[in-house]
Amino acid sequence: MKYFRKILHFAKPYKRFAWLNIIANIFYALFGTLAFVSLMPMLKVLFDNSTKITEPPVYEGISHVGDYFEGYMNYFITQKIESSGELYALMIMISIVIATFLLKNLSGYLAMFFITFLRNGVLKDLRNAVYEKTVALPVSYYSEKRKGDTIARISTDVLEIQHSFLSILELIVREPLMILFTIIAMLILSAKLTLFVFIFIPVSGFIISRIGKSLKKRSTRVQQEQGFFLSILEETLGGLKIIKGFNAEKMFNEKFQQSTARFFKYSNALMHRQNLASPISEFLGIVVIAILLWFGGSMVLVEKTLAPEAFIVYMGLAYNILTPAKAISKASYGVKKGNAAAERVLEILETESSIKDKNNATVKKDFEDAITLNDVSFKYEDDWVLKNFSLKVPKGSTVALVGQSGSGKSTIANLLTRFYDVNEGNIAIDNANIKDITLHSLRGLMGLVTQDSILFNDTVKGNLRVAKEDASDEEIIDALKVANAWEFVQGLPQGIDTNIGDSGNKLSGGQKQRLSIARAVLKNPPIMILDEATSALDTESERLVQDALENMMKNRTSVVIAHRLSTIQSADNIVVLSKGSIVEQGKHHELLAKKGTYYNLVEMQSLA
Repeated sequence: MKYFRKILHFAKPYKRFAWLNIIANIFYALFGTLAFVSLMPMLKVLFDNSTKITEPPVYEGISHVGDYFEGYMNYFITQKIESSGELYALMIMISIVIATFLLKNLSGYLAMFFITFLRNGVLKDLRNAVYEKTVALPVSYYSEKRKGDTIARISTDVLEIQHSFLSILELIVREPLMILFTIIAMLILSAKLTLFVFIFIPVSGFIISRIGKSLKKRSTRVQQEQGFFLSILEETLGGLKIIKGFNAEKMFNEKFQQSTARFFKYSNALMHRQNLASPISEFLGIVVIAILLWFGGSMVLVEKTLAPEAFIVYMGLAYNILTPAKAISKASYGVKKGNAAAERVLEILETESSIKDKNNATVKKDFEDAITLNDVSFKYEDDWVLKNFSLKVPKGSTVALVGQSGSGKSTIANLLTRFYDVNEGNIAIDNANIKDITLHSLRGLMGLVTQDSILFNDTVKGNLRVAKEDASDEEIIDALKVANAWEFVQGLPQGIDTNIGDSGNKLSGGQKQRLSIARAVLKNPPIMILDEATSALDTESERLVQDALENMMKNRTSVVIAHRLSTIQSADNIVVLSKGSIVEQGKHHELLAKKGTYYNLVEMQSLA
């Protein structure tokens, strides 16, 4: 139950609804028991089996409560029959039965009414917490995880928790109370018969519990497979052009169908086992009822120690235990499934982020001097990507990082923004280690334009407001003008209010990149990081984007990672990397004169 307790933590803000539900359930269980007990006076009148008592009985303590209850009932019936006749007494008894059933169902409705707020509130808060943690976890976390699996956890698994764990909240008070009150009523009617019945209940409980042992394992397998085929779906939608372009539809169809076939197999095994719960618990209940009929019948017909109407009511009460017992056994299977889902959800919530603020982290609002990388070494897994890398970027200067793929250029951008943390050495802004600065204020100093234009399924305005939530339309238009994007944006059907589609797919590559630049311009940070911002563009788009980049980099400190010569010629310092180390650095003309690595890179580009 450890996962259940952890999930219950999310119920705290809704505890008043839990208390109201408990109160309503107490009344539900009470009236549910009284509804059957109230049949007894009616049956006494029908069978003309009531003992005529003219004086009210005297209460003689808890051990004689059954006799007191029966005596008072006979006294009440006698009074009504003598004053108004048997038919009137029968009508009174019927009215009491209807009233108790009405109050039972009203209490049941109120219990469900209150628990709905708690269930849906926990569902909302749990989803919000998982999403918040998903966003907070470092980029490195998702390099090892399937996106579809995360989607499955935040959607299907959280819903499973609501259906299983939170359903228990409905049963945890109502059903045990119903059983408790019913047993009390049964003991009052016949203690001997009740003790006989309860010899068989532990046996049936043991049989039911044996069935549920493997449910958690089976449920985990089902949920993992669901995460897998959602991952395939997410990858398919993201790479649809490649799949179609390489005629790979058949391969991906087979991959998806293999996953859904496994899901089909695992789900069947799980459901077959789960579906055993209800029929087995009902069958065992009927066996107990049959034994009850035999033993109770002998008490009525042979021993004459139990009145017929009391036995009929007793049978009704015994069957009344079956429904809550069946619900509890079904809920125990739900707990097994809920455990598997909760374990997967809590795995995300309890994952410690490797990149987070220190307790005494400071807020840095301004950039005044320089960015310094001091003997930085870094590896993603086993091999070092950077080794003892040192570099100083003075305020207002543009530093370009060049080198072949895998030389560590993009890694530097990831380290500056603290998407990853250095293994050795440190990175400082104005002599303050970036690990001592809050992540929010560090990233607030930086603008980022990546090789892949990451845009969202929103309007032009919505995409730019990611950088500045309260930006006015005028500020957005000014940023678009700086990025050479206003010309095409004003030609869109609704201008800045035009939706640009999923990942901006309604726009060309150059248009998407200029929107990315406009977003960085709108943020107006003192430090700009450009990670191969023009590498995927055609010549015309590159010219427009290059102009936009030059406009943006004016009076800013810029770290430029580029393949193309056009983006780095005017840099104040060009740093040439090879296998994680600096092999050359200087201005464009200085490096050309050396005729070294940089010269060879330029030659290869000009030949291309």
